Amino acid sequence: MFSLTVRRSFMIAHSLPRESFGPAQGLHGATFVAEVGFRRAELNDDSVVIDIGAAGDLLQEILDRLNYKNLDELPEFAGRLTTTEFLARHIAERLAEKLPDDAGLAGLDVTLRENPDAWAGYSLDLSRGR
Repeated sequence: MFSLTVRRSFMIAHSLPRESFGPAQGLHGATFVAEVGFRRAELNDDSVVIDIGAAGDLLQEILDRLNYKNLDELPEFAGRLTTTEFLARHIAERLAEKLPDDAGLAGLDVTLRENPDAWAGYSLDLSRGR
């Protein structure tokens, strides 16, 4: 399995209004580094997994919708707990929607790093149903 990873950073504000989140229940900010690994079994005709520039642009397009936003105010997150894990899945699913059907990718791995010592991720299998 081949992979190519790109990363970009973005900043958000949000709240996690449940007692289990302690001080994060209130409105607070987070700066994330989003890393996306694109996977495929064999290289394409250009001997790449995906064009690295196109991969970075695609990720940036998804993150621009979130960057400098209060997630509590975005309609698509109404009533949702926008945890790091939840956001990793959200990014993976939005990326998958933007990929052409003939991209030939087997999967996406999204890792969101909150700091050097804490991160969460989500893996999306693209080999089924594409």
